[in-house]
Amino acid sequence: MTQFDKREQGFEKKFALDEEQKFKAEVRRNRLLGQWAAEQLGITGDAATAYAKEVVSADFEEAGDSDVLRKVFGDLTAKGVAITEAQIRAKMDELMATAAIQVKAGM
Repeated sequence: MTQFDKREQGFEKKFALDEEQKFKAEVRRNRLLGQWAAEQLGITGDAATAYAKEVVSADFEEAGDSDVLRKVFGDLTAKGVAITEAQIRAKMDELMATAAIQVKAGM
């Protein structure tokens, strides 16, 4: 194996690890967003945990964050919570930073 091959394998391993951490951070962000949205909706306990799982599941409908945003925004506005998509997007960004730190810390 040449030095180039070893280097290439190293880059491939790092890419795979980075992608795995990104995926874990997105799932954690969605769970945190679901918990936050449940609080806004007045949902507590096991129902809040179930709702957070619904938000996580919503992310598998299509690529990107639009499906999660659409679910949370739809649920909040349906219950009369005055919120904009931009506010939810800002919360998603805030929670993504938190989730990334938690994933890197192994939480």
